[in-house]
Amino acid sequence: MRAKDVMTTPVHVIGPDEPIETAAEVMTTRAVTALPVVDADGLLIGMVSEGDLLWHRVPGDPTAHLSRNRDMVPQRRPGTVTEVMAYSPYTATPDLDVAEVADLMLRHDVRSMPVVEGREVVGIVSRRDILRTMVRRDDVMAQDVQHRLDEYADGTRVWTATVTAGVATVAGLFANETERIVVSVLARTVPGVSAVTIEEP
Repeated sequence: MRAKDVMTTPVHVIGPDEPIETAAEVMTTRAVTALPVVDADGLLIGMVSEGDLLWHRVPGDPTAHLSRNRDMVPQRRPGTVTEVMAYSPYTATPDLDVAEVADLMLRHDVRSMPVVEGREVVGIVSRRDILRTMVRRDDVMAQDVQHRLDEYADGTRVWTATVTAGVATVAGLFANETERIVVSVLARTVPGVSAVTIEEP
């Protein structure tokens, strides 16, 4: 499965000179946790997340450290996206394997990753997108596999699909090795299917 199979599109983006309040409003109204930052040509230049927006925005309790910080001078709070965004964010290409996307997210502790062609943002993948796609019940995956196989056979039930613990089993007769390979690939492309076995009488 590729990034293009799970990514969300169209993508909500923001410009670098927009106020932080605008970015926060977009995230809140669109129910997203991060926004790609694009330049005037629509090309990716950074990424801004909820955590970035909170930087220097949550006031501390002035009495909490009264004895230790009597001379502490308040810092100026950032006002625009460019002041808090992450430059050179981690990205994925549409054909990148979802397993690699998930690995990048976990290794670099990011929750969303823009999907780009060159520097043009064509989608975005979040941890939630991957979880929603990959963590599925066996019976739901079996229905999806069966549907794809029936479509390939012009609406005829030629093969029977079952899924156990994420492994799809396709039972039936195959006209030749090419058909066997095509059916196996079709089953493997169903989100959540980890492997495919073929059973012939």
